[in-house]
Amino acid sequence: MFSKKILNQQPTQTAPGFNASELMSRALSNPFFGAGGAAALFLTTGLALISLLGDPHAGTPQVRISLAKVAAMAAPPGWREALHAQSAGHQAVTEDIFQLTDKPLTGATLENQATITLGDSGQAAAHEALPQAPIAGLTADGPGGYLPIIGGDGRTPAQAYARPFTANGRPKIGLMIGGLGLNASSTRQAIEQLPPEITLSFVPYAEGLQGWIDLARANGHEVLLETPMEPMDYPANDPGPYTLMANAQNADNVRKLEWLMSRATGYFGLTNYLGSRFVSSDAGMAAFTGALRGRGLAFIDDGSAVRRGGGIPRASAERIIDDQLSGAAIDQQLLALEAGALQKGQALGSAFAYPITLSQVSAWARSVEDRGYQLAPASALTARR
Repeated sequence: MFSKKILNQQPTQTAPGFNASELMSRALSNPFFGAGGAAALFLTTGLALISLLGDPHAGTPQVRISLAKVAAMAAPPGWREALHAQSAGHQAVTEDIFQLTDKPLTGATLENQATITLGDSGQAAAHEALPQAPIAGLTADGPGGYLPIIGGDGRTPAQAYARPFTANGRPKIGLMIGGLGLNASSTRQAIEQLPPEITLSFVPYAEGLQGWIDLARANGHEVLLETPMEPMDYPANDPGPYTLMANAQNADNVRKLEWLMSRATGYFGLTNYLGSRFVSSDAGMAAFTGALRGRGLAFIDDGSAVRRGGGIPRASAERIIDDQLSGAAIDQQLLALEAGALQKGQALGSAFAYPITLSQVSAWARSVEDRGYQLAPASALTARR
């Protein structure tokens, strides 16, 4: 799956009067040359064939990922302990994607990158892919990597990283799937099997976060970054060491927020993870939305912050479709989402990446447009308020 790019590699020239089979025969019979020399000749022959026939993966969608070792990230102890352990049997997506991409891309050269090549089993076609992040002029250095900024021409990350959308006059239905990046199997399933119009939301504590975001965008999905916020039952329910706290100093919350945002690049906005107490704090939300406004980001919430504005692109989910984990219950919520879109012209739903959720949403999405609706990314349902 991973392959390093071979740069400036030239096919070896054979000596005059010898063909490849003669060279191979002599190599195998020469005790001083031995197996190592034969292997080298095999490699040379293979490189020559590649040179003549071309790269078999040419034209296939690819994602370049930095191979740099993870640098010190100026983070206090404990954030890695906040990572949820993956369930047994769900680690098949390779440890490589976790080990190679924990730090965002920072201008690494091709010699220091690996390549993910997207296969043919349901992955998005090349025309579906969104531009690879980071986009020039929209980043600045942060405590753990890049921070989003508004470009010199006024373009914002909310605009540049959103999935393009053209309305066709039908009622619009958006859906965001969250909790991604912690479980490799469900994350890959969401990226590769859900329609690209469905927005994907990633946990900031996830290992290999930039690699997952790159893969999601290569499959056409726009991306949100989840922001841990204080719930009513904190600390019994603790979203981790970078949780935004209702009664904290604004500077402390902004510092945490900047660390979270610098974990990766390529997202068009943030969404909440929990936060029932934090969103009730006027001062806390003012600092939060002010930080997003200064960086040109959107805020999409799961319905808990529907009364909050902030002068930024905003949308709130009108229902969580998988509060009850049964196929029938999820189907009912999706039908209710359709009814809301029919009544108001658009509707946004929220869900977690449970296996049953992904299965039901995938089946529903295959026929929703046949019933007269338009599937839309969450960014297309935002309004500045």
